[in-house]
Amino acid sequence: MRQPRENLFRLLEPLLPHVEHPSRYLDHEWGACEEQDGPFHLCMVYADAYEVGQPNMGLAILYNAINAQEGMSCERAYLPWKDMSALMRQRGVPMLSLEGAAPLASFDAIGFTLAHELIWTNILEALDLAGIALDASERDEDDAIVLAGGPSAWNCEPLAPALDAVLLGDGEQLIVDVCKSIRDSRERGVCRAELLLQLSRIPGVYVPSLYEVIHDEGSTRWGRAVPREGTGAPAVVTKACIPDLSATPPVAQKIVPYMDIVQDRLAIEVLRGCARGCRFCQAGMTYRPVREKTPDVINCQARAIFDTSGYEELSLSSLSISDYTRIDELTDKLLAWTNPNMVSLSLPSLRADSFTKELMDKVASIRASSITFAPEAGSQRLRDVINKNLYEQDLMRAVNVAFDAGKTQVKLYFMQGHPTETDEDLAEIPELAHRVVSEFYKNPNRPRGRQPQVTISVSPFIPKPFTAFQWEPQDTLEEMLRKQEYVGSCVRDRKVKYNHHDARTCVIEAVLARGDRRLSAALYEACRRGFRFDAWSEYFDYDKWMEVFAAVGIDPAFYANRRFGLDEVLPWDVIDCGVTKAFLKRERAKAFEGVTTPNCREKCAGCGANRLGGVRSCCPKKE
Repeated sequence: MRQPRENLFRLLEPLLPHVEHPSRYLDHEWGACEEQDGPFHLCMVYADAYEVGQPNMGLAILYNAINAQEGMSCERAYLPWKDMSALMRQRGVPMLSLEGAAPLASFDAIGFTLAHELIWTNILEALDLAGIALDASERDEDDAIVLAGGPSAWNCEPLAPALDAVLLGDGEQLIVDVCKSIRDSRERGVCRAELLLQLSRIPGVYVPSLYEVIHDEGSTRWGRAVPREGTGAPAVVTKACIPDLSATPPVAQKIVPYMDIVQDRLAIEVLRGCARGCRFCQAGMTYRPVREKTPDVINCQARAIFDTSGYEELSLSSLSISDYTRIDELTDKLLAWTNPNMVSLSLPSLRADSFTKELMDKVASIRASSITFAPEAGSQRLRDVINKNLYEQDLMRAVNVAFDAGKTQVKLYFMQGHPTETDEDLAEIPELAHRVVSEFYKNPNRPRGRQPQVTISVSPFIPKPFTAFQWEPQDTLEEMLRKQEYVGSCVRDRKVKYNHHDARTCVIEAVLARGDRRLSAALYEACRRGFRFDAWSEYFDYDKWMEVFAAVGIDPAFYANRRFGLDEVLPWDVIDCGVTKAFLKRERAKAFEGVTTPNCREKCAGCGANRLGGVRSCCPKKE
């Protein structure tokens, strides 16, 4: 039964002197929305520490969208750190919202951000700490409706039994429509089952309980998720898509935290989607079609946020900022007021083939720090396989622009384990870094008396749904570790620094990313054993995850290390992200032929995303 809404900060306050960073739990930050009176209350939850979740742009967009509605309010919550959650359980304090210190169980709906697969155990921990049944089938009629959405929602099947509804695609209007439907259903007094049926009729909403998984007799493969008879739920749920990004409500407020947080700066979205088509990249597919805000809209929104927050750094957010077609016009408009106000302009996610001297000259933050590029593969052969469409001469031209400007530090990001990869491809990773070092000494304009430093960071490949490589196996853990050691052995210059991502976490990510509903047993068992903060290296334990899989009879290799058949029905086939499976199969075939596909600005590849929301072209073309 839903708990009464009351401020329970009096119960939380005595705990603050006994925990690390008590400012994680303080409300009334500058820029936060005040609680509104009204019949509907939503709590948006980022199930990680406050300093990680507070700057999340997706949560901020939805937070403002709901609080702009008459008679609706949205509060936030973040997962208490281990010290605080232990004290809360000891004292009988449930998980509370930040603004009003109200129990999560007292809200009409709770919305979780599925930021990545390793946050899923945190979501179960949050539900348990809130006193809400982990399994949706066990919740009472008037319990809060548990919603979810975000980057790892595209295959939420392992977590699906815990979720009442999943929101897919652009959320600005979708979250409002869903909350209005819940409010209206509550006011009419309809039962929970009917409420969920109404939600399933909203385009972009997937209600897992309305589907059953059918397994073919005698098959070891996973089954097909089909609507339960009589529900009328769609056989395939197509994501929501906003055609005109400039028409979306601006994020007019920026919450200023009491403590240091990650990415502690003003951030504004300029571009949604990516035209490039890297074959390993899920976001590049699921966020299509590409849509841009106009320079005037971005400039006005950025200035409004600055005026209310006073931040001294502005970051332009997108999957590839240098692909914004009017980047020169936009930076000119922004610099007209950021420079006089001593605001640093940051352009992350720059591509080497789009990096120019003009950007270097105009943007102070680029001049002041190291420069980062992502070749993703060391050899040109493998870059063609993954459709990176980046050539070594592009990278060398870009680093020379940086060296001309006095920069000496270059960071290069790579992946290991791409399909068709050989040791020769791997050896090319440090060799490419060595050639960047040599390029520094060839540059006549390089800063004299200083040494270059090239850092290579290598992460294992994780096959993700809705990519051309969704059918491909991940390397075994032993092979990943061997490759990491091999790349390190090929580094022969102290001016090249080598970092690599923890291979063990990548195994668990792959299992969950390609999992089906059978994995819910593993997640529930992990929660029962106290798993949380798995994305934090100090709390992740690979061996304990293997024990969990063994306890529930799950073979992780079935999900992570197996090449799926092209004819298999995949767990995420119940979702339509806009990009067709036929297109992904064509891209997979081209990958094994080493044939590239031009980006959308040059030629439409027929991915299928143009049909969404009345969008007629994947990207505006440069004039």
